[in-house]
Amino acid sequence: MTATQDLTTQFRHGVLPQTTSDEFARQEFVKSLKFHLASKVSLGNHDAYEARAKPAFTKATGAEPETYADIRKAMSNDPYFAFWSAMQRNSQEMMWKSVQIPVERQLPDLIAAAGKGGEAAGTLRLNPDLEIPKYHRGVDIHCMPGGYHTEFTADDVANGAVYDTAVYIYAMGRMGPLNSDIGDTTIAWIKENHPDFKPRRILDMGCTVGHSTLSYCDAFPDAEVYGIDVGAPVLRYAHARAQSMGKTVHFSQQNAESTDFADGFFDLIVSHILVHETSNAAMRRIMQECNRLLTPGGLVVHAETPPYRDLPAYDAFMLDWDTRNNNEPYWGASHELVPADLAAQTGFDPAKAFEAYQPSAFEATERRTKVFQGGDFGGGGAWWLWGVQK
Repeated sequence: MTATQDLTTQFRHGVLPQTTSDEFARQEFVKSLKFHLASKVSLGNHDAYEARAKPAFTKATGAEPETYADIRKAMSNDPYFAFWSAMQRNSQEMMWKSVQIPVERQLPDLIAAAGKGGEAAGTLRLNPDLEIPKYHRGVDIHCMPGGYHTEFTADDVANGAVYDTAVYIYAMGRMGPLNSDIGDTTIAWIKENHPDFKPRRILDMGCTVGHSTLSYCDAFPDAEVYGIDVGAPVLRYAHARAQSMGKTVHFSQQNAESTDFADGFFDLIVSHILVHETSNAAMRRIMQECNRLLTPGGLVVHAETPPYRDLPAYDAFMLDWDTRNNNEPYWGASHELVPADLAAQTGFDPAKAFEAYQPSAFEATERRTKVFQGGDFGGGGAWWLWGVQK
């Protein structure tokens, strides 16, 4: 990132959808609404819990709520929680609509822009025969219409363009102008904890439009950078975005559970909020694939929000909101995993597993809620990193 970039608006690369003044105002309203819900309205849930839900649960069961599941039962019929949940869900649906409108209006131009290429030497490999995993086909993840893989026309980039703008709105700008905070934060941890690590090849699993992928081009300029995803529209957009920004990345349409790369091809494998969008069985296959793909001494690092065991029960309950209310059916289970156990189950040495918290690389303290809660994954100002060294 250069010193001249505006840190208050999304960076305008070559394929970012343009907005009219009305479209931009609508998106800004949604962003402001989300921040108001996270920083003001959400706080009332704790008051409701203490004043009504907790005493009622204790009276009915003879014991105070102990786990986040207990608190969910206690709060399930509370009117304030229902109000906040409805507003939260509505803000999510409003967000997608606000970014769909300008993308639909200019989709032919976006497709044409994506096809122009650029000076970077990156590549794009698509596989029309790839079977989209059931956990993607079965639900529009985080309410995104059509998910990452649905194509509406030939050479489609629509859902890549939609996702790019929506992430900026969802994070309320706190992922930085390039939406690269998770990648930048992961890189900061790697460099602090493995200062002599110089990967030759890097793989970003579930890269979508390359928000975090491109950071590795700058952090490790001598490395070859690869990105995979199951969705063709997001990959076309990712490739065009990288080309417009002069970044060389090799994108391919592949399932992280089983790739066509050779054994030991990568020194570093990363993912950024991929884990909570895969099933438990798929995550084990992904880790087995990481084991196959890594060179001895190589690293796999996954970035997510905190496991529930590290949070007070009430905070875990609030973070779990997405599981039942935001089309994230695997969210809850992903926050229960134990890195050492998963490493042992997938052929790694569990003694070489790790987990850590890394402060966000993007300083946006005035917009942080300092709380990990549903509908606000960047609010806590840190990312939970876990993985293993081979």
